[in-house]
Amino acid sequence: MRYRVRHITEYTYGAPVSLCYNMAHLLPRDTRNQRCLNQKIQINPPPVYQNDGEDYFGNQTFYFSIQEAHKKLVIDVTTDFEITSLNVLEWQAQSTLTCGELRAMLQAPNTPELRMAKEYLLDSPQIRRSDDLKAYALSTFADDEPVLQAAMAFTHKIFSEFKFDPSTTTVATPLEQVLKQRSGVCQDFAHLAIGCLRSVGIPARYMSGYLETLPPPGQEKLVGADASHAWFAVFTPDFGWVEFDPTNDLMPNEQHIVTAWGRDYSDVTPLKGVIFEGGGSQQLAVSVDVRRV
Repeated sequence: MRYRVRHITEYTYGAPVSLCYNMAHLLPRDTRNQRCLNQKIQINPPPVYQNDGEDYFGNQTFYFSIQEAHKKLVIDVTTDFEITSLNVLEWQAQSTLTCGELRAMLQAPNTPELRMAKEYLLDSPQIRRSDDLKAYALSTFADDEPVLQAAMAFTHKIFSEFKFDPSTTTVATPLEQVLKQRSGVCQDFAHLAIGCLRSVGIPARYMSGYLETLPPPGQEKLVGADASHAWFAVFTPDFGWVEFDPTNDLMPNEQHIVTAWGRDYSDVTPLKGVIFEGGGSQQLAVSVDVRRV
């Protein structure tokens, strides 16, 4: 399957900004089933400096600075992908490694992959392990439960017990509040799953990217109607990092496009930076369009 993704980010400032420095996670990475064919990034006003890079997690980064007065900043990124299907349901059926066995392996990791996976057991800026999170997940991840089957069952648990409601949370909403109110958005559900998994000793990381949305039969797809999406991945020695989407109760495959991954959202923020002299109030508008080519 081939896709073209166009992601437009537009900041409008109440007062002119004279200088800004920015780092973007808007250039998606290659994965075992995803290949970037070409990409184009356009910035207005044009930057005086720009440079591609790679962060600690291997994600593509794009640094740029603008040194002229401006009241609007537009970053327009277009990327073409080729995505092949994975046998994710077969992985789930074939994997027999239990949660107890994985926890034991992580106590004495004997491979580089296991040692790196231990990093995703630790607290991160937006995800803290807790007794409440552990209590919510522990029965699903009992010692004798296979890891991938347990992760899918937990994905279904979040999907069934939580309501998708953008009005109830913000980027800074604590996980304990999300757990209590049983509502949020894809970022909250991904963070919640990761916090629960880490609290019961299972490595989990945050996945950021896009999800193709299809219109109802007979209706035309609206340009810009797609959105950035978040889900999580669990590590097992036999299959590596395996992804789960609690917002949609499935294992991602051809319709999920990966931009970046990290410990939580703060590692893969689409755009962050600093502005000098001006700015005042600001408005953000984001448009994402995912189309099959």
